[in-house]
Amino acid sequence: MPTKPAPKAKAAPASAKPAAKPAAAPIVTLKNLAAEVAELQDLTKAQAEKIVTGLVGGITTHLKSGARLRLAGLGVLEVKDRPARKGRNPATGAEIEIAASKKIAFRPAKELKDAI
Repeated sequence: MPTKPAPKAKAAPASAKPAAKPAAAPIVTLKNLAAEVAELQDLTKAQAEKIVTGLVGGITTHLKSGARLRLAGLGVLEVKDRPARKGRNPATGAEIEIAASKKIAFRPAKELKDAI
């Protein structure tokens, strides 16, 4: 008894496109923020850039000194110590010592969480 050949799978139509990756979120720079501040506060871009740069510098200075920054409506920034620990090299499996370090922790405010 002869056997029937298996049915061929239908090819995807030529107009079908592969699933597109979601678009990357736009990157907002300090210059973009300064331009928004300038427009909202009726300042020149140069003045707004000085203000935004000064704000970032102030935040950095306070974090270096160990202060916690509470920014109303945004959240809390603070420096946390990470103790030394043992880890593994994923390629070789060899145990390595990871040095102690500091990290910046951010805890969003309820208003920010609700807005997003």
